[in-house]
Amino acid sequence: MKTKIVQFGLGPIGVDCVKLAATKPWAEIVGGVDIDPDKAGKSLTEVAGVPDLDACRIYSDVNELLSEVRPDVVLHTAGSRAAESFAQLTPLLKQGVRVVSSCEELLFPALRAPQETEATDALCREAGAAVLGTGVNPGFVLDVLPICLTGVARSVASIYGERVVNASTRRMPLQRKVGSGMEPDQFRALFREGKAGHAGFQESLALIAHALGWTLGPITETCEPVIADHDIQTDYFKVAKGLTCGLHQIVEAEGEGHAIKLDLKMYLDAQDPHDAVHIEGEPSIKLRIDKGVAGDGATVAAVINAVPRILKAPAGVRLMSELALPCWA
Repeated sequence: MKTKIVQFGLGPIGVDCVKLAATKPWAEIVGGVDIDPDKAGKSLTEVAGVPDLDACRIYSDVNELLSEVRPDVVLHTAGSRAAESFAQLTPLLKQGVRVVSSCEELLFPALRAPQETEATDALCREAGAAVLGTGVNPGFVLDVLPICLTGVARSVASIYGERVVNASTRRMPLQRKVGSGMEPDQFRALFREGKAGHAGFQESLALIAHALGWTLGPITETCEPVIADHDIQTDYFKVAKGLTCGLHQIVEAEGEGHAIKLDLKMYLDAQDPHDAVHIEGEPSIKLRIDKGVAGDGATVAAVINAVPRILKAPAGVRLMSELALPCWA
C-alpha cells in the first residue's frame, strides 16, 4: 500500500518536494496546502508542473484539507519557527498524521519552544502522530553528521563544524535571507531583532549536545555581514562593493571538558565552498566535503527520505538523532 502524502507549503522547496515524491514508487500524492490565494483551489499539476496530479487539489488551510483528504504523512515546508509550526500542524497531529518538516527550529524545538514542545509531544502520543524536523543545515551537515562520526570514538572532547556556501548558486529567498545588497549596519540591526541570519543554528549545537549527553553552558551566537569587495551580479541581485553580500555566523558553547563550535560563512561569490567537521578525541577525526552539500536539492531529499523512517518511529516529537540512520529511500 502506498503512503498518502500531502505537501504543506508550495514555495520553491515545497514544489521540489512534490516533484521528488512523485518519482517514488511507495508514495501517492493526494493534495497540498498553501495560504497563497493564487495557489489555493488549483491542482498540483498547475502549480508544481507534475503530470498526473490534476486531481490533487491545493487547499487554503489544513481543516479544509482534512474535510476531504486523510494523508498518512504531511511534508511541511512553510516556516522556520517551532511554536508557529506546531500551531500550523496541530489539526493534523490530532488526526494521527505523521509530519516531516523543513522548519529549522523543529530540529530541536525544546530549545526555544519548550512548553509548546511538551504539549505537542503529549498530543502526538495520544493521537499516534509524530513530527520531525530535518534538512541539510540544520538536519545533517553540522549536526547529524558530526553525531554519526562520534560513533567510532573512544572519547570526544570537542566538536568543530564549518560550512562555506557560495550563495550565488542558491535560490532567491536564500540570497535575500543572507542580506544581499543591504547596508551592513541595517543587516546587524535586523540580526539583533531576530529578523536576519541563519535560522536553526543554535538548534544544531543543542542536538549534538543532547545526543552526546553533554551539559554545556549558555549558547553564544554572533553574526556579522560579509562585505562585498567587488560589484556582484547574480540572477536575482546586483550588489555594489561595500554592501552586504552574505553572513558569517558562529554558535558555540562549553561545559566541563567539552566544547562545540559551529562556523557558517554564506555569501555571494564565496571561494572554496566546503563542509568540514573536526572531532577532537580518541581518535581525532577530520572530514571535509569539497564544494559542500548543496542545501536546496539536498534539503528536499532529506525530507522525502525521512518519510519511511517517521512512519516507523514511536509517536511524539521526534529528533533526527533518535530515528534510524538517514539513508536514501
